[in-house]
Amino acid sequence: MNLPAGRIYWDDLRIGLSGRSAGRTVTEADVVAFAGLSGDFNPLHTDADYAREHGFAGERVAHGLLGLSIASGLFTRTPLGAGVQEQVLAMLGLEWSFVGPIRLGDTVTLEFDVRALRETSKPQRGIATIERTLVGRDGALVQRGTTTLMVARRPPAEARAA
Repeated sequence: MNLPAGRIYWDDLRIGLSGRSAGRTVTEADVVAFAGLSGDFNPLHTDADYAREHGFAGERVAHGLLGLSIASGLFTRTPLGAGVQEQVLAMLGLEWSFVGPIRLGDTVTLEFDVRALRETSKPQRGIATIERTLVGRDGALVQRGTTTLMVARRPPAEARAA
C-alpha cells in the first residue's frame, strides 16, 4: 500500500497496512545500559556464571522490557512509524507477550500490521490498533502484542489541498 510522503495521519491508515523494520543487533552494551537505567540487575541478564547454570541454553538474555523498547524504536524506523510519529497524540494501551528469549548478539526485526481503526467523538483524531511482532534468531518469534494509539486526523486545510 502506498503511503503519502511526509506526515501520515489517521486518515491515511488502512486496515491491513503492514511492513517490516530493518534489523537491530542486541548487544552487551544495550543490556548493561538498560540494567543501569531500569535498576533491573537480574542475574539472567547480568551474570554470565549464573546464566550458564540457570539461563536459557546457558546464555544471558536481554531484559524483556528492553526487547519491548527496541520494538518501539524499530517501529519509528519504518516508513509508517516515521511518518505517523508526530501525529501520535497518545499511546492508549499496550498488550504484550514475551514469547521467547532474546540472546545477546541476536538481530531482531519488527513486523507490524494495522488491525483496527475507529473514529472518536472528536473529529480531529482517531484510534489505531497496531499488531507488532518482534522476530529474533532464525526467524523465531520472541515478543508480540498490540498498541492502541490516538492519532491526529488530517487538518481540514490539508485535506482540501490534497
